[in-house]
Amino acid sequence: MKSRIFAAIATVLCALALQACSKPQFQGSDLSQTKIGGEFELVDHHGKTVRLADYAGKVVVIFFGYTSCPDVCPTTLAELRTTMAELKEQAKDVQVLFISVDPERDTQSLLSQYVPAFHPSFIGLSGSKAQIDAVVKSYRAIYQKQGKDKNYTVDHTAGSYLLDRSGQTRVLVNYGVGAATFTHDIQLLLAE
Repeated sequence: MKSRIFAAIATVLCALALQACSKPQFQGSDLSQTKIGGEFELVDHHGKTVRLADYAGKVVVIFFGYTSCPDVCPTTLAELRTTMAELKEQAKDVQVLFISVDPERDTQSLLSQYVPAFHPSFIGLSGSKAQIDAVVKSYRAIYQKQGKDKNYTVDHTAGSYLLDRSGQTRVLVNYGVGAATFTHDIQLLLAE
Protein backbone atom coordinates (compact mmCIF):
# COMPACT_ATOMS: atom_id res chain seq x y z
CA MET A 1 0.00 0.00 0.00
CA LYS A 2 2.79 2.41 0.95
CA SER A 3 4.59 1.69 -2.30
CA ARG A 4 1.49 2.64 -4.34
CA ILE A 5 1.14 5.90 -2.40
CA PHE A 6 4.82 6.72 -2.96
CA ALA A 7 4.46 5.81 -6.64
CA ALA A 8 1.42 8.10 -6.97
CA ILE A 9 3.22 10.95 -5.19
CA ALA A 10 6.29 10.44 -7.38
CA THR A 11 4.12 10.52 -10.51
CA VAL A 12 2.48 13.79 -9.44
CA LEU A 13 5.85 15.35 -8.54
CA CYS A 14 7.33 14.31 -11.89
CA ALA A 15 4.34 15.76 -13.74
CA LEU A 16 4.67 19.04 -11.83
CA ALA A 17 8.41 19.15 -12.48
CA LEU A 18 7.89 18.58 -16.21
CA GLN A 19 5.20 21.26 -16.33
CA ALA A 20 7.46 23.73 -14.53
CA CYS A 21 10.31 22.94 -16.93
CA SER A 22 8.16 23.30 -20.05
CA LYS A 23 6.55 26.61 -19.15
CA PRO A 24 8.82 29.67 -18.94
CA GLN A 25 8.68 31.53 -15.65
CA PHE A 26 8.25 35.08 -16.87
CA GLN A 27 8.64 37.99 -14.47
CA GLY A 28 6.10 39.97 -16.51
CA SER A 29 2.48 38.88 -16.96
CA ASP A 30 2.24 35.71 -19.03
CA LEU A 31 -0.11 36.30 -21.97
CA SER A 32 0.68 33.03 -23.74
CA GLN A 33 -2.89 31.74 -23.46
CA THR A 34 -4.56 34.94 -24.69
CA LYS A 35 -5.50 36.13 -28.14
CA ILE A 36 -3.84 39.52 -27.83
CA GLY A 37 -2.06 41.03 -30.81
CA GLY A 38 -1.86 40.09 -34.44
CA GLU A 39 -0.66 41.26 -37.82
CA PHE A 40 -0.61 44.97 -38.63
CA GLU A 41 0.66 47.36 -41.26
CA LEU A 42 2.18 50.73 -40.34
CA VAL A 43 4.88 53.08 -41.63
CA ASP A 44 8.34 53.13 -40.02
CA HIS A 45 10.37 56.24 -39.30
CA HIS A 46 12.19 55.76 -42.65
CA GLY A 47 8.88 56.05 -44.52
CA LYS A 48 8.72 52.33 -45.35
CA THR A 49 5.50 50.35 -44.95
CA VAL A 50 6.11 47.45 -42.58
CA ARG A 51 4.16 44.53 -41.18
CA LEU A 52 4.68 42.56 -38.00
CA ALA A 53 5.60 39.59 -40.21
CA ASP A 54 8.67 41.54 -41.39
CA TYR A 55 10.21 40.86 -37.96
CA ALA A 56 9.56 37.10 -37.92
CA GLY A 57 12.45 35.24 -36.32
CA LYS A 58 13.09 38.01 -33.82
CA VAL A 59 11.70 38.62 -30.36
CA VAL A 60 9.66 41.81 -30.76
CA VAL A 61 8.94 44.41 -28.09
CA ILE A 62 5.91 46.61 -28.82
CA PHE A 63 5.43 49.80 -26.86
CA PHE A 64 2.67 52.34 -27.49
CA GLY A 65 3.70 55.92 -26.76
CA TYR A 66 4.40 59.38 -28.12
CA THR A 67 7.45 61.59 -28.43
CA SER A 68 6.12 64.40 -26.20
CA CYS A 69 5.52 61.99 -23.32
CA PRO A 70 7.15 63.47 -20.22
CA ASP A 71 7.95 60.29 -18.30
CA VAL A 72 6.65 56.83 -19.20
CA CYS A 73 7.96 56.72 -22.77
CA PRO A 74 11.52 57.94 -22.23
CA THR A 75 11.84 55.81 -19.09
CA THR A 76 10.69 52.67 -20.88
CA LEU A 77 12.90 53.29 -23.91
CA ALA A 78 15.87 53.90 -21.60
CA GLU A 79 15.18 50.60 -19.80
CA LEU A 80 15.03 48.83 -23.17
CA ARG A 81 18.34 50.46 -24.16
CA THR A 82 19.86 48.99 -20.99
CA THR A 83 18.40 45.60 -21.84
CA MET A 84 19.90 45.70 -25.33
CA ALA A 85 23.33 46.36 -23.78
CA GLU A 86 22.84 43.48 -21.33
CA LEU A 87 21.83 41.11 -24.13
CA LYS A 88 25.09 41.79 -25.97
CA GLU A 89 25.22 39.59 -29.11
CA GLN A 90 21.65 38.38 -28.56
CA ALA A 91 20.38 41.94 -29.10
CA LYS A 92 20.57 41.38 -32.87
CA ASP A 93 17.62 38.98 -32.45
CA VAL A 94 15.43 41.59 -30.73
CA GLN A 95 13.39 44.34 -32.37
CA VAL A 96 11.86 47.19 -30.37
CA LEU A 97 8.87 48.84 -32.07
CA PHE A 98 7.65 52.18 -30.68
CA ILE A 99 4.11 52.71 -32.01
CA SER A 100 3.05 56.34 -31.82
CA VAL A 101 -0.43 57.08 -30.48
CA ASP A 102 0.02 60.74 -31.48
CA PRO A 103 0.20 60.74 -35.29
CA GLU A 104 -0.90 64.39 -35.30
CA ARG A 105 2.46 65.50 -33.86
CA ASP A 106 4.73 62.48 -34.29
CA THR A 107 5.86 63.01 -37.86
CA GLN A 108 8.23 60.66 -39.64
CA SER A 109 10.99 63.23 -39.17
CA LEU A 110 10.38 63.50 -35.42
CA LEU A 111 10.14 59.73 -34.94
CA SER A 112 13.37 59.25 -36.91
CA GLN A 113 15.19 61.52 -34.45
CA TYR A 114 13.50 60.49 -31.20
CA VAL A 115 13.30 56.69 -31.31
CA PRO A 116 16.83 55.81 -32.55
CA ALA A 117 18.28 58.28 -30.03
CA PHE A 118 17.63 55.59 -27.42
CA HIS A 119 19.12 52.79 -29.52
CA PRO A 120 19.98 52.73 -33.23
CA SER A 121 18.01 49.54 -33.85
CA PHE A 122 14.75 50.84 -32.33
CA ILE A 123 12.05 51.62 -34.89
CA GLY A 124 9.29 54.22 -34.61
CA LEU A 125 6.00 53.37 -36.27
CA SER A 126 2.99 55.48 -37.16
CA GLY A 127 0.08 55.50 -39.55
CA SER A 128 -3.42 56.85 -39.93
CA LYS A 129 -5.61 57.13 -36.87
CA ALA A 130 -7.64 54.17 -38.17
CA GLN A 131 -4.49 52.03 -38.54
CA ILE A 132 -3.25 52.93 -35.07
CA ASP A 133 -6.68 52.34 -33.54
CA ALA A 134 -6.77 48.86 -35.11
CA VAL A 135 -3.37 47.94 -33.67
CA VAL A 136 -4.24 49.40 -30.25
CA LYS A 137 -7.49 47.41 -30.21
CA SER A 138 -5.79 44.14 -31.20
CA TYR A 139 -3.38 44.52 -28.28
CA ARG A 140 -6.19 45.54 -25.91
CA ALA A 141 -4.30 48.74 -25.20
CA ILE A 142 -5.77 52.21 -24.78
CA TYR A 143 -4.93 55.83 -25.46
CA GLN A 144 -6.81 59.08 -25.04
CA LYS A 145 -5.88 62.66 -25.83
CA GLN A 146 -6.10 65.03 -22.85
CA GLY A 147 -6.53 68.75 -23.56
CA LYS A 148 -7.46 70.78 -26.60
CA ASP A 149 -4.53 73.04 -27.37
CA LYS A 150 -1.19 72.11 -28.95
CA ASN A 151 0.24 71.19 -25.54
CA TYR A 152 -2.12 68.26 -25.02
CA THR A 153 -0.96 65.02 -23.44
CA VAL A 154 -1.97 61.48 -24.31
CA ASP A 155 -2.90 58.93 -21.67
CA HIS A 156 -1.83 55.51 -22.92
CA THR A 157 -1.15 51.94 -21.91
CA ALA A 158 2.23 51.98 -20.21
CA GLY A 159 3.11 48.30 -20.48
CA SER A 160 5.27 46.70 -23.17
CA TYR A 161 4.32 43.60 -25.10
CA LEU A 162 6.89 40.88 -25.77
CA LEU A 163 6.29 38.68 -28.79
CA ASP A 164 8.11 35.44 -29.50
CA ARG A 165 9.96 34.70 -32.73
CA SER A 166 6.72 33.55 -34.41
CA GLY A 167 4.91 36.81 -33.60
CA GLN A 168 2.76 35.47 -30.75
CA THR A 169 2.19 37.85 -27.84
CA ARG A 170 3.66 36.16 -24.78
CA VAL A 171 4.35 38.70 -22.03
CA LEU A 172 3.19 42.10 -20.78
CA VAL A 173 5.92 43.95 -18.90
CA ASN A 174 4.41 46.63 -16.71
CA TYR A 175 5.83 50.12 -16.55
CA GLY A 176 8.49 50.80 -13.96
CA VAL A 177 9.65 47.27 -13.20
CA GLY A 178 13.10 47.97 -14.59
CA ALA A 179 15.41 46.69 -17.29
CA ALA A 180 16.11 43.44 -15.40
CA THR A 181 12.57 42.19 -16.07
CA PHE A 182 12.86 42.99 -19.78
CA THR A 183 16.23 41.24 -19.95
CA HIS A 184 15.02 38.14 -18.08
CA ASP A 185 11.85 37.66 -20.09
CA ILE A 186 13.45 38.44 -23.46
CA GLN A 187 16.21 35.91 -22.73
CA LEU A 188 13.57 33.26 -22.01
CA LEU A 189 11.91 33.97 -25.36
CA LEU A 190 15.25 33.97 -27.18
CA ALA A 191 16.04 30.55 -25.70
CA GLU A 192 12.89 28.95 -27.08
